[in-house]
Amino acid sequence: SWISGWNYQPRGLERHTDSILGWVTLWSLSYYSSPLLLCYLYRKGFICSSKLVPVSQYVGTVLVCLLGVACLRGWGRFRNTDYVQFITILEETKKNHTPANKKKLRCYDFDFSHWPLDFSWTEVSTTECQIKLSKAGVSLLRPEPRLRGAADSVLHSVRTLPCHIISFVIAHTFGRRMLYPGSVGLLQKAMRPMLQQGQAKLIEEFDGQRNKLVACDGNEIDTMFVDRRRDGGQNGQTLVICCEGNAGFYEVGCMNTPLEGKEFPFPQNEANAMDVVIQFAVHKLGFSLSDIVIYAWSIGGFTASWAVMSYPEIQSLVLDASFDDLLPLALKVMPDSWRPLVQHTVRQYMNLNNAAQVLKYQGPVLLIRRTRDEIITTTGPEDIMSNRGNDLLLKLLQFRYPKIMTDEGIRVVRQWLGASSPLEEASVYSGYEVDDDWCVSVLQSYQADRDVSFPWSVGEDMTLEGRRQLALFLARKYMRNFEATHCTPLPAIEFHPPWRL
Repeated sequence: SWISGWNYQPRGLERHTDSILGWVTLWSLSYYSSPLLLCYLYRKGFICSSKLVPVSQYVGTVLVCLLGVACLRGWGRFRNTDYVQFITILEETKKNHTPANKKKLRCYDFDFSHWPLDFSWTEVSTTECQIKLSKAGVSLLRPEPRLRGAADSVLHSVRTLPCHIISFVIAHTFGRRMLYPGSVGLLQKAMRPMLQQGQAKLIEEFDGQRNKLVACDGNEIDTMFVDRRRDGGQNGQTLVICCEGNAGFYEVGCMNTPLEGKEFPFPQNEANAMDVVIQFAVHKLGFSLSDIVIYAWSIGGFTASWAVMSYPEIQSLVLDASFDDLLPLALKVMPDSWRPLVQHTVRQYMNLNNAAQVLKYQGPVLLIRRTRDEIITTTGPEDIMSNRGNDLLLKLLQFRYPKIMTDEGIRVVRQWLGASSPLEEASVYSGYEVDDDWCVSVLQSYQADRDVSFPWSVGEDMTLEGRRQLALFLARKYMRNFEATHCTPLPAIEFHPPWRL
C-alpha cells in the first residue's frame, strides 16, 4: 500500500518466508535453459529409471517444504492487522464493485490476477463480437500467399517443413521474449520499485483509475485511466490511448507525455488487447471513436496502427519512434545465413507490418522521428537515413499522394530527411522555395472539388517545381523531428495533434 506514502511492511515470519518463496521466481531461468539442461542430464545418464526415482523423491521433498513455507507465510499474514484490512477491502470490492470500494482498493498494489474485473470483451453486443472475432481473436493483416500448382505446393510444403518447425520453436521460445522483453518476469521484478512509484504518482497526483479488462483471448489487461472531463476545456473531451514499447510499462512510459501536456504476447494478443481497450473506452467510459487519439511509442506502433485500421472513425494517430516493418530490423540483428529463416518466422508469427496498417487509415497522422535513434536504424544512430521511420513516411506519402510522390518527389523528400541538423533541414526546405500558402490552397481546392478519400490524384497536371514544393510541404506536415535517442521520454511540449488540412 502507498496511502500517504506508507508502504506495507511484512512482519518477521512473513518477511522471511516471502524471501524464500521469492527465489522460486528464478524458475524462469530453468525454463529458458530447460532444453540445454535436459541434454546435459541425458548425456550424464540421469534420464533413466534408476536415476529418476531418487530425483523425483528429492523434487517431492522440495515441493512439500515449499508448501510448508507458503502455509507459514499465510499464518504470518493472518496475524498482520494491515494485511487483514487489505483482504477485507479486496473481498468487499469483489462482492460489491462500487466506486467507493474501488477507490479504497486502488490504494493497494498486489498481484493483478486478483484485481476485480471491470470490463470484459463479452459485454459488447453478441452481433458485433461475431463480426470481429475469428478463431484466434480479432482480424490481422496476413502476408499474401504465393500461388502454386497443387503438385508444386505439396513438394514445397515437404521441402520447407524443417524451416516451419524451427520457426515455430524460435517464435514460441526466445523469439517473442526478444520482441517483448517487458513480459519477462525477471525484468518486471527488477523494475518493480520503479513501477510502484510510477503507479503511485498516477493515482495520487492524477487521480488515475486502474481497470482490469479481459480480451477475447482471455488475457487480462492492466490499464490506467485519467479522467479530465470534469476539469472542463476542450482537451478534456479527447481520450488519448497510449501504446507502450516492447519493454515499456504504463507506470513509467509514454502515458506521462500527454498527461503533462500476463503471458508472453504475440501480435494477435496485442491486437486483442487493443480491441478490448477501445471497447471499454466506448461502452464503459462513454467516449465516441471520433474523440479518441491513438499515441504510440516504438513497437507500440503496431497496436496503434491496428486500431486506426480497424476503427477508421478514430480522430487521429501519433507514432513516436516507430517503424514501417519489423523484418528489416530483425535481419539487422541476426546472422546473414539465417535470412530465410528470419523472414519466414517474422512473416508467419511476428508480422508487425505497421505501414500496411497505416495505409488503411484515412485520418490525420503525425510521425515523430528521433534523430539519434539507435534502435530502429538498420546501420547505426549516426546514419539518419537508415531510420525506418523514413520508410514509414515515404510509404504513407506515396500511397496518399502518388502523383506528387513520383521519383523526383521521393528524391527531394529523401534529401530533406537526410538533413543532419534543423538548420540544414530548413536550408533544404527554403532551397526549393516552398510556398506554404500556395500548397495549402492547392490541397484545399482539390479537397473541395473531389472525393476526399485517399489516394488523391492532386499534382497530376502540375509542373515539376510544383510537385517538389508539395512533396516537401507534406513531408514536413506529416513528420516532426525530435533531437534525442530512442528511449528519451518525449516532452509534453513536443506532443502535438497531427496536421489537418
